[in-house]
Formats: sequence, structure tokens, C-alpha cells
Amino acid sequence: MSLQLDARQRAILGAMGLRLYEAVPPAQAAASVPSVRVAQTKPMPVAKAPAAPIAPMGSGAIELMEWDALAQAVAQCQACKLCSGRTNTVFGVGDTQADWLIVGDAPGEAEDLQGEPFIGPAGKLLDNMLKALGLDRNNKVYITNVLKCRPPGDRNPEPEELAQCEPFLRRQVQLLQPKIVLAMGRFAVQALLGTTEPIGKLRGRAHEYLGIPLVVTYHPSYLLRNLPDKAKAWADLCLAQQLVRAQG
Repeated sequence: MSLQLDARQRAILGAMGLRLYEAVPPAQAAASVPSVRVAQTKPMPVAKAPAAPIAPMGSGAIELMEWDALAQAVAQCQACKLCSGRTNTVFGVGDTQADWLIVGDAPGEAEDLQGEPFIGPAGKLLDNMLKALGLDRNNKVYITNVLKCRPPGDRNPEPEELAQCEPFLRRQVQLLQPKIVLAMGRFAVQALLGTTEPIGKLRGRAHEYLGIPLVVTYHPSYLLRNLPDKAKAWADLCLAQQLVRAQG
């Protein structure tokens, strides 16, 4: 409310030592206040959270997968550092009603580029070995590796990498239910049998993996560098063939 004082009232208040401020009309008050410019600020950009990597699945989930889901899980796997350098995952190839499961160590450069195991010179040697038994990679044979990604520079697989891939291989064996598992190479043997014994001490007799007969032999890439051991590898394949035939 505005108070308007006349001259007599002002004089009385002055004599009492009091001072009263009169209200200023709104329009006049607004005009007397200096204008203040409010800066227009842009909203701070909100940083997007990086895409979360696909978490490694538990072995329990993997053991429920059928072929298509299992292949997709391998293709999307980021459970270890090998995922950062791969071109393709190498799931496996062959007959899903196979009697023979051939397991190698890890993909090499050619396998990484094409997404298929055992190609190049080592793959040709394997094909010739299978042909000598009356087999081929598309008929009653399934081929895979213990690792589904290529290690950088074709270095040796690390224990953590083998452990992360083992549930995938285990499920492949469960789905296939082959009559024989042929483990080719040191790291395939170590992963399947859980041993550090050298191949030379393990070959020549039958082992088991998930209740399935398993035969140990040398990797084709090793045989290309050590030609005299081809005769030993042939003996291993003949042993595997005997075990298959014994099952009818």
C-alpha cells in the first residue's frame, strides 16, 4: 500500500527523529532499476556412455544352446582380449552328425580371414590324411579348434583364453556326440585332457573326453616341419579308426 504524507505529517516525523520511505509507483521503480542482461547458456553436452561389452556367458547358459545360438554366441563373444584383434571367429565346419570330431589348437592367419578352421597348407595335409581313411571334412567329420579367435602373431594360447573358450568346445562335443575325438596339437590336448604331458607320452592309446574315446596326435602344421613324425600321426589315425569301427 502507498503512503502519501502531507507537509505537516513530514514535519512531525522529522521532529521525532524518524524517517519514512514512501513507496514508489511500480512503473517509476522499474524505470529506476538498471537492466540486467542474462546470458543465454547452452546446455552442457551429456557424454554418452560407451557401449558395454557383451559379458561372457556362464557355462550353464552355453550348455543349453543349440547350434545356431552357439555359433552366434561365439561370434559375439568378448570374454577375453582376443576379441579385439580378430577378423572373424572360427566356429567350426563339417557334418553336425559326424562320427569324427577333429580339434586343433587355434586359428592362424588364413583361418582368421576366412572364418574356417584348418585351411592353407596344414588344412591340405589334414584333408589328405582324411582322404586316406575314406573321409572328408564335409562327410561324417566335424573340425574345430579349442580357441575360436586367432592369437596375435600366432603366439601360443594363454591359459585364460583356453579357459574362456572351453565351454563352447564342450557344448560342440555335447551336440555332436561323435564316436571319436581326435586332438591335434599340444594345446588341444592340454585343453581336452587337462594335462601338461607332452604328446609323445600321450599318443598311442585311447583317452576319454566327456565319455567319448579320444586319440592324441600331432598338429598338421607340426608335421609339415617334422616329416618323420608323419608315420606316427598315421598310426594315431589308424588307432582312431579302429575305435570308431569297434562302436559299430
